[in-house]
Amino acid sequence: MNIGILGSGNIARTMAHTLAQMEDAQLYAVASRDRARAEQRAREWGAQKAYGSYRELAEDPAVELIYVATPHSEHFANTLLCLECGKPVLCEKPFTANAKQAAELFAKAEAEGLFLSEAMWTRFLPFLTTIRRVLDSGAIGKPELITANLGGAMEHIARMREPALAGGALLDVGFYALHFASMLFGDDIASVTSTCTKTELGVDRHCGILLTWTDGRMAVLHSSMAAQTTGTGVIEGSAGYAIVRNIPNFETFHVYRNHTVTASYARPAQISGYEYEVRAAMKAIREGRTECPEIPHAQTLRILGWMDALRAEWGIRYPFE
Repeated sequence: MNIGILGSGNIARTMAHTLAQMEDAQLYAVASRDRARAEQRAREWGAQKAYGSYRELAEDPAVELIYVATPHSEHFANTLLCLECGKPVLCEKPFTANAKQAAELFAKAEAEGLFLSEAMWTRFLPFLTTIRRVLDSGAIGKPELITANLGGAMEHIARMREPALAGGALLDVGFYALHFASMLFGDDIASVTSTCTKTELGVDRHCGILLTWTDGRMAVLHSSMAAQTTGTGVIEGSAGYAIVRNIPNFETFHVYRNHTVTASYARPAQISGYEYEVRAAMKAIREGRTECPEIPHAQTLRILGWMDALRAEWGIRYPFE
């Protein structure tokens, strides 16, 4: 399938390098708002075409799927452009800056019969199936608690600092902790308690979230744009606990009883991990679907709704909202 990349930053580079190693997909075109930059990226990444505007990419009849890899604040406008040009879209996470934008895009895609999905790669990883299977087997008894974190020293990055670019820790890294809890405990949330500290420009610098499920289970999540965290997820149960290293792209999964490792699992060989979302998108398109079962539209809207509520509690509103 001919894939076009809309955007030319680091995450676009990772996708380009992934596509270069896939046998069932190819990077056909890359688009940037700067033609010289697009041409440079096309040479560097091995794309056949380079476009100096996003519209040119969206209007190319040979493009079969567009991967949107621009900053969070631009996802809505960029994805809408692609849909208006009749193109299926795999949009980088978080899908949009808020649930209202996402709902509008999903309604447009459904009306046009076009595929549209959030590129939340963690939900497509085959290792997730292993983790769920082990937990369901009773390896740690009944899972009761989750702790998860993700963060790094990123205050120097403009898109993290700027409210106009939907900056802050939550949308960039806290997002992963929320999805981790959702993937393992589900979405039947009874209550949410949270707090954050803010930067001088008013976006969240550190944030802490406490989730309670209707059945009494709990999760404690934190994220940061100023501190390097362990990036781990811990699931604690009635008979033991399990630790997942690297919650965006699971590397290892260790099961403990009496503080002793009883089982260990390692991530299967992969290109980057992005290949799974690409294959799922292509499969859905070929089957005539408008969404991926791994992350249906309702799931994207649910998590975005959680984040909207968290930001409302913190008094954080982006200028374009």
